[in-house]
Amino acid sequence: MTVRSSPLSVAARPAWLRAEVLRPVILGSALACAGLAGWAVWAQVEGDRGIAPIASTGDFEVDGISVVATGDDAIEARSNGWRQAQRKAWEILYSRTHGGAKAPEIPDSRIAELVTAVAVEREEIGPRRYVATLGVIFDRARAGALFGETGEMTRSAPMLVLPVTYSGGVAQLYEMRTPWQRAWAQFRTSASPIDYVRPYGAGGESLLLNAGQASRRSRSWWRTILDEFGAADVLIPVARLERQWPGGPVKGTFTVRHGPDNNYIDSFTMTAANDAELPAMLEKAVKRVDEIYSAALADGTLRIDDTLDVEEESIDPALIEALTRELAPEEAETPAPTTEMVDTPAEQPATAPPPPATAARYTVQVATPDPAALDNALQTINGTPGVSGTTVGSLAIGGTSVLQVGFAGDLDTLAAALRARGWTVQQGSDALRISR
Repeated sequence: MTVRSSPLSVAARPAWLRAEVLRPVILGSALACAGLAGWAVWAQVEGDRGIAPIASTGDFEVDGISVVATGDDAIEARSNGWRQAQRKAWEILYSRTHGGAKAPEIPDSRIAELVTAVAVEREEIGPRRYVATLGVIFDRARAGALFGETGEMTRSAPMLVLPVTYSGGVAQLYEMRTPWQRAWAQFRTSASPIDYVRPYGAGGESLLLNAGQASRRSRSWWRTILDEFGAADVLIPVARLERQWPGGPVKGTFTVRHGPDNNYIDSFTMTAANDAELPAMLEKAVKRVDEIYSAALADGTLRIDDTLDVEEESIDPALIEALTRELAPEEAETPAPTTEMVDTPAEQPATAPPPPATAARYTVQVATPDPAALDNALQTINGTPGVSGTTVGSLAIGGTSVLQVGFAGDLDTLAAALRARGWTVQQGSDALRISR
């Protein structure tokens, strides 16, 4: 026995299956999908891609100062620790700039006037105890005038920095925040002779700059990127981080590279005891990389790649001179006419010379991939019987140049004459297009 089921009538369908109910649901789903698609495109450039670099100034910086201080409360202990760090930093700075000489005794209040900022690298604050590692920044104008340091440092041309990180076998630049890029963002560049340009993946930078950019060789593409960031060349410090086991030591292999060809300069390795010590290791690695780049700049290894100076193709002046002679051969070779006085009888007037035949002007398009092709085309056309001269109406080396050809005859005759000289001719209503 076969049981046949008939479809529900419209009236018998449940309310949630009716078209007037489903239509808004389908429309809303379509709009949601479109919104999600737009969000997916926008998500490729939005979000926190990197760490913005700290401002670089010409001030004096002394970092890595360890202090241990106490006080009646946490605030007083911290204040005493900062004052202690400023005193130590002043002594280090004076000794560094005076060949190891001992700093003169000046009040703490006077030192505080020279300090523009205190950078906290690490600190532990207790109820009455303060333990920290600090950095102290001195104003160059005020501190330099105090001990006679006013000279300016000679710096390199602007260099774009691409800190590439390999972690877990994946290369990253600004696809997400990395500890290596953070270390470069926090590096104070005022004491370095290298003029670093440090993007951080904001906006469309993460699409323009990626880890694969270091392997590209196109000079025109590199020139476009460097012009975008106002740089003359590129530096590529690479950090390869390998974790021995979860929570264990982190080995870092650092390779110092430079230029659009990713040229090798130097490399070294460092090891952090665990992930907590990784930022300190990377900070030291950045300073060592800077020392390598500075040494390469001093010995001439770090120099601007001449091939990055991409310019539009120019025409050889010798070719222009040759074209000028080619376009006016008769004027260059025919001597100037001389006037002679001839006695003729009055009843025999002088016979006037016949008027010269007038040549029509025709437009001829010819492919000129290089200057030699243009030179060959001009020589061949000017050697065609009936051609009185050729002028270049539009010159396009690497494209199609337009010539104006004077010819004593009609367009069909000119086309036949060019075919006889080995050209492939396409004839239009009032112009020719020729090619080999």
